[in-house]
Amino acid sequence: MASTGLPIVVSRELAERSNHKLRRTGERWVREKMAVLYSSIAVVLLTLLPLIGVEGLGWYSLFGIVVPYVALATFVAGFIYRVLKWGSAPVPFHIPTVCGQQKSLPWIRASEIDSPSTTKGVVARLALEILFFRSLFWHERVEVRKAYQLLYRRNLYLWLGSLAFHWSLLVILFRHLRFFAEPVPSLVLLVQTLDGIVQNLFPVLYVTNFFIFVALIYLLLRRLRDSQLRYISLPSDYFALFLLLGVVSSGILMRLAFQVDLVKVKGLMVKLLAFQPVAIERIGLVFYVHLFLASILIAYFPFSKLMHVAGVFLSPTRNLKNNSRMERHINPWNHPVKVHTYEDYENEFRQNMKEVGIPVEKE
Repeated sequence: MASTGLPIVVSRELAERSNHKLRRTGERWVREKMAVLYSSIAVVLLTLLPLIGVEGLGWYSLFGIVVPYVALATFVAGFIYRVLKWGSAPVPFHIPTVCGQQKSLPWIRASEIDSPSTTKGVVARLALEILFFRSLFWHERVEVRKAYQLLYRRNLYLWLGSLAFHWSLLVILFRHLRFFAEPVPSLVLLVQTLDGIVQNLFPVLYVTNFFIFVALIYLLLRRLRDSQLRYISLPSDYFALFLLLGVVSSGILMRLAFQVDLVKVKGLMVKLLAFQPVAIERIGLVFYVHLFLASILIAYFPFSKLMHVAGVFLSPTRNLKNNSRMERHINPWNHPVKVHTYEDYENEFRQNMKEVGIPVEKE
């Protein structure tokens, strides 16, 4: 009987471990799916609000005046709060993150961008990071080929998708200045003309509209398909992507399917900017959906991960010079510490040390 007990015990332990692993996998699967579901439902409900409020209840003033003003005030207050909070955070350590040769001896070539030792190098490094996402281009993808062997590879698709999204968003925001300025600056008109360079083939399609939509779809699918990325994703990560997709999609629909009165749109925007708001009806239902989702995005911006647009300038790992071999950086939090030197120790225990045969420096 003893010989048959061990396999039974082992098999039960293996079964319990297997069941525990399955339960954890099931819980993880449910958590990941719920994060996507909650975020998508939230954006759908936000889309329905202006549809019901404007079309069914006629709340043009609420969605055309009150909501944009509240969103703008929330954005300004939240942005200032986050910047002041980051700026007041103490940085007691010299912690620039570098990946190049530090400046040391004259005959050793230093990396002035990857390991900047001057203000000029820091500015160049930040410029390349902000404009071209240089760190995202290098060593983003890690694979395990063999035991104790890691392979670092470039993820060109992620770099191109991020580059396309951010630059397209910048151009689109710049193009929208034509709704707030009268007369429209010539540079804005030039950018709009260049953005619509293919309008002979597609009369109402801008290039940046296509790029930003494709980039957002790629970023969403990447987060859904990558199991490791999906594991660390929060509902807020999906919410930002779905909200951006809602804003972009409603804007494209206004160009392709649902025509709106651009003269009335500009009249409303100019009045809002001059703090002389006037509710304008019958602009277009899709316009109010687009304006409401954009207002929600603006209000949500300072309290989300999208705030990295300001955080990159305040990051001590990026905006500090790597000059620790040229200057001594002392932690300002270091306070005087009472130490017990060897000389004090020997003066205190010299007689005892001599009695047990331990050599002393002073007799």
